[in-house]
Amino acid sequence: MLAKRIIPCLDVTLDESGATVVKGVQFVNLRRAGDPVELAKRYDEEGADELVFLDITASAHGRDTMVNVVERTAEQVFIPLTVGGGVKSVEDINRLLSAGADKVAINTAAVKNPEFVREASQIFGSQCIVIAIDCRRNFDLSKGEYIIELEDGSKAWYEVVIYGGRKPVGIDAVSWAKKVEELGAGEILLTSMNRDGTKDGFDIPITRKISEELSIPIIASGGAGTIEHFYEGFVEGKADACLAASIFHYREIEIREIKEYLREKGVPVRL
Repeated sequence: MLAKRIIPCLDVTLDESGATVVKGVQFVNLRRAGDPVELAKRYDEEGADELVFLDITASAHGRDTMVNVVERTAEQVFIPLTVGGGVKSVEDINRLLSAGADKVAINTAAVKNPEFVREASQIFGSQCIVIAIDCRRNFDLSKGEYIIELEDGSKAWYEVVIYGGRKPVGIDAVSWAKKVEELGAGEILLTSMNRDGTKDGFDIPITRKISEELSIPIIASGGAGTIEHFYEGFVEGKADACLAASIFHYREIEIREIKEYLREKGVPVRL
């Protein structure tokens, strides 16, 4: 069995002081967490399996991803680096891969033009095309394709949201995930807005459903608050990787601590 991956996430934005890692709750009320290059170096040293760098305001502000910051980050890490935010063309992907990214995450541009996923995977290979899916629960069951039972017994479907969580688009997250797999995506970065920043645990119902429906790897994102949440994400959610941000940024839990716990529980990890 392939080793399960622990992935810290750098949500990066530009402000008057330059590039800054921030973290909020359900994509709002952002607070500073540090310098992206310094944090990336720390996570590499602490045993992260991969790193995700997301320029979270690039699409909403209509600008390109901050390539110079990606270059400086890539120089500090020796683990796979996925970069996303504002990726909307083959040229953008080429620029980020040239800057040191190993994989590129596409979200808004893929929803607006699904054929972009096919084009990108054919040119660069599926292994480096990650589709980021931000979604949230919608309880109007008449509009969803895949109705999922939640932890409390209620039912909902999960709606895709773009522009950094600002715009719901009426697309079912499960059907969208299946479509991008068919178009050539090599991995899904699945973020539940309902759980983002809450520390209540990963959104197991949607993570498990998409993991069961697809054959490509699924990264669970949104809600990690305890070591046990990672175990649940892997075992109950059937995720291939679990991503977290604030618990790592503010040193609430160490990466090695999580991996040692998972190994004791029989989950294969790299230590």
